[in-house]
Amino acid sequence: MSTREHIVRGFKATLVSRAVYMLSSALLMIVLARVLNPDGYGALYWAIGILMVVQLFADLGLGKSTARYISEYSERDEGQLPHLLRSAIVYKLVVLTVVAYALLLFHERIAVALGDPDAAPFLAAGVLFIVANSFSGFSMMAFQGFNRLGYSAAVQAVSGATRLVFALGFVGLGFGALGALFGYIVGYAIAGAFGLVLLYYKCYCTYDPADAYEDGLSRRLVEYSIPLTATRSANVIDKRLDVVLVGFFLTPAAVGFYQLGKQITDFLLAPAESLGFTISPNFGEQKASGRLEQARRLYEKSLTHTMLVYIPAAVGLVLVADPFVTMVFPQYQGAIPVLQVLAGFVVLQAVTNLTSDSLDYLGRARHRAIAKGVTSVANFGLNLALIPTIGIVGAAIATVATHTVYVAVNLYILHRELSLRVGRLARSIGTVCGISLVMAVAVSLVTPLVSSLVMLFGAIVLGTVIWAGLAIASGLLDLREVRSVLGSAGGKG
Repeated sequence: MSTREHIVRGFKATLVSRAVYMLSSALLMIVLARVLNPDGYGALYWAIGILMVVQLFADLGLGKSTARYISEYSERDEGQLPHLLRSAIVYKLVVLTVVAYALLLFHERIAVALGDPDAAPFLAAGVLFIVANSFSGFSMMAFQGFNRLGYSAAVQAVSGATRLVFALGFVGLGFGALGALFGYIVGYAIAGAFGLVLLYYKCYCTYDPADAYEDGLSRRLVEYSIPLTATRSANVIDKRLDVVLVGFFLTPAAVGFYQLGKQITDFLLAPAESLGFTISPNFGEQKASGRLEQARRLYEKSLTHTMLVYIPAAVGLVLVADPFVTMVFPQYQGAIPVLQVLAGFVVLQAVTNLTSDSLDYLGRARHRAIAKGVTSVANFGLNLALIPTIGIVGAAIATVATHTVYVAVNLYILHRELSLRVGRLARSIGTVCGISLVMAVAVSLVTPLVSSLVMLFGAIVLGTVIWAGLAIASGLLDLREVRSVLGSAGGKG
């Protein structure tokens, strides 16, 4: 199977699983937002934000480090892979045990220190949340390293579907926000068990272990996890700590408004995340075999197509945020300005999803970690300054401002590695901006007339039709290539 066919097949599987995951998340978000009200919704996701900070110490960077060395040794020495997996699991169990025990001992003190003693039951249940989520995520990352993206996709789909069923079930039984958290736990536990069983039978058992574990490989696995841990720490600051700070400085309802805005942008980012997750292992394989020219072409094409989707999507989000939130989430109109500011983050994060994992597989995790660490510290400082003064919009502004710097540094590092054709990329993105401007003018003319969900859908369809027509006319969107990709994806199953 060619690299292109493998990417198409993996992207299709990942996108389908991501669609299942995001659809289930959307349903969960809509129901919980209506049942729990802004205060209950905010309390749930404030607790999850705290737990995801703790999760960082439970996971470190072992999952991505394992995936990176799996990708490398799949090309170099397959006999090392069983040894590598055993080491990773042992390290993970040791770290998980320490962190989970510490959280169980100190959950009440943490809740009091953060100013909300009522959060203690959530943090106690968080011990189970951390363990279940850790193994679910590890199995997905390991499959990414093996380039078995269909299995990774299956784990993600199982996670989303079971989480939806159990969270809504427990809330329906009257257990409220804490019941929703236990729904998350059960969903992650089922997905984690499913993933580990698949990993054992479909990957671990298929390789004959080498007679001896390569000297120093276990140590390198841990060493490479250190910069990845730094990057994960920065990601937590960007994606979770702002939620914690909103809850600390403001109210649970404010957390609910802010979290809703962030979740909606997450849904829009599903395709870019799927593409980045799919193509990144290929960079490691191509570097190992000296095919950097092929890696450059792959990245440039992926970036152009990603921007063709996400720049217009961000513009459209700014225009329709008000009627969309007002009609679908009438209690959450405080989320509208957050969503409009975070439209810029949608574009930035789409580039990040495409670039960050690729840098890790190219062996540039340390440089990315430094950049992420610096910008995340700046993000934390801006949050401290802006949230108390201008509220939840300040948190959104801090995210966009610091992420702009991080994306610029990531692109520079990748350019140093692959020698990107900057002029060609700039011309393509300039064309995309022109298409977005024309689309925005048309949508802005009809948006004031929107008074129902049907009319809102019509406005979105109008923008999509204009975008598609201009994209095809400009040559950025080739229908023959789209049909070829869909045909090859379908033909390969």
